[in-house]
This record gives sequence, structure tokens and C-alpha cells, in this order.
Amino acid sequence: MGPGGTITVIGEAMLELSRGDGDGWNLRYGGDVINTAVHLARSGDTVRLASALGCDPMSADLRAQWEAEGVDTRLVLAAADRLPGLYAIETDAVGERTFHYWRSEAAARQMFALPESESMIAQAAQSDLLYFSLITLAILPDEGREALLALCQRVRAQGGRVAFDGNYRARLWSDPAVARHWRDRAIALADIGLPTLADEVEMGEADDARDAALRWGAGLGREIIVKLGGEGCWVGEQLVAPPRLIDVIDSSGAGDAFNAGYLHARLAGAAPDDAALSGHRLAGWNIGRRGAIPARDAEAPY
Repeated sequence: MGPGGTITVIGEAMLELSRGDGDGWNLRYGGDVINTAVHLARSGDTVRLASALGCDPMSADLRAQWEAEGVDTRLVLAAADRLPGLYAIETDAVGERTFHYWRSEAAARQMFALPESESMIAQAAQSDLLYFSLITLAILPDEGREALLALCQRVRAQGGRVAFDGNYRARLWSDPAVARHWRDRAIALADIGLPTLADEVEMGEADDARDAALRWGAGLGREIIVKLGGEGCWVGEQLVAPPRLIDVIDSSGAGDAFNAGYLHARLAGAAPDDAALSGHRLAGWNIGRRGAIPARDAEAPY
């Protein structure tokens, strides 16, 4: 897979209410896969979002905003009786976040159970890279999870690759063991794994970056990058530190930005350690501004 390939990201994209220290509420959008999709589109990649929204004005506005960023929304299905999910995020003086969610009846949960779902699956199977996260699996019923994993198999059978981010949110799962079960099934179908050490520790399965990489199948033909927050990331058998320290304004979407920077660089032919530096640069720009997807500015490393 090289430059010019089609990337399909699949998951939930939501309305975002955000408030920093002393600010009022601001309405934006966010969600781990759409964050990554927008960064990839801004970087010049061909990106499609596969998901579901409602038929309401807010859903129409979300589509319009993503399309304005260059994200193809033709695989975003319409669930007439549902609305998009919503989350509120508060950021303290040091950039740490608190989340509140309204997503139990969100349209995205039905993305594999709508009349147009089979067509969406068939088109998504024609991807050079399919990207999703553990949150994507978390919001789906078991039937949807099985359908997503079957889609991974179809993509790989047709010569595409699969990238999986182990984004763990405990509140979305009934038990960590259930999350580990679906995570492990996704890992088995992934060519590129993007776990975060803090998530792996919270799930009760990793001691350090090397341990997490081995548990995700490093050395078994998979490309595994373990994200370590401000320390950097573990690539192969080495730590790749960020090129410079950043004053954190808002840590929202840092991992999603890193994933986009990394994947874009790899698609362009960069070696994994160089791609990790690209991921750090984009994540660093992201956390120096408010919102999961800050407005593009002159310093944006696209």
C-alpha cells in the first residue's frame, strides 16, 4: 500500500460540547476515528468514513463539516429514528480531561443493521487500509462486532491492510474481560496495531511497553506501535521520544492525531521510527490547541 490508496475509517462520530478553564460551552464534533480521518484528509490522503447518523439537522451539519475537511461521507448511512451521539468534555488548567456521554441510542450503533448496510460493507471491503478502534467495537452489538471483523477479513483477502487502535474506555464495556476478548479478536486480524500502554495497564494485561507490544503480536508479522503519552512511543525495540516538549492546552484527540500522522507517513513510504516522529509532531500540534480537532493554522504540520 502506498500513496494514493483509499483509507476507510469505521466507527462513531459525535457532537462535542467542550469547555476549558473559564470558558463557556463550544459545540464542535469529535470521536476517535473521525479525528483521525480529518487529520488524514488534511494531509492529502483519500479518506472515507463508514458510520451512521440520523436524518436531523445536526446530522446534516456534521456531514457538511466533514465533507468540508475532505472526508468522503458516502458510506455514512442514515438511521431515520436515531440521532448522533453527544459528549461533553471539560479540560482543567493542565489539559486533563473529564468526559460525559449521551450515546446509548446513537445512530452509529446501527451501522451494520440498516437496509443499506450490505452495500456499505461491500464498498468498505474495497479499501487499501481499513482503520477502526476498540471504541468502534464497544458501541456495536455482538452482531455488529462480528460483521466488522468479517469486513476485516474481506479487506485483507482482497489485498488491503487493517489498522486497529486499542482505545479502551471502561464505561463502554460490561467487564474488562469482554473488552479483552474483542480486542484480541481484532488484533488477530490487524496488520498494524496502535495500542496505548495506559489502556493495556488499565485492562490488567501489560507491565511495560515491550510487554504490550509482545502481547499485540510484535515479531509475528504485525507492525505494533505502543503509545506512551508524553514519553513518546515504543517502535520495534526502541523508544521514539517526541521531538520537543509541548505545553498541553487540551489533550483531547492526541492519540488519534498521532495515529493519523503515523499512518500518513507510512503510506508515503517512511520507516516506522520516522513515521512515529511524524505522529508526535501532529499530536504535539493538536494538544497545544483546544478541541479534539483544532482549526488548521499556519503551524499545523500537514
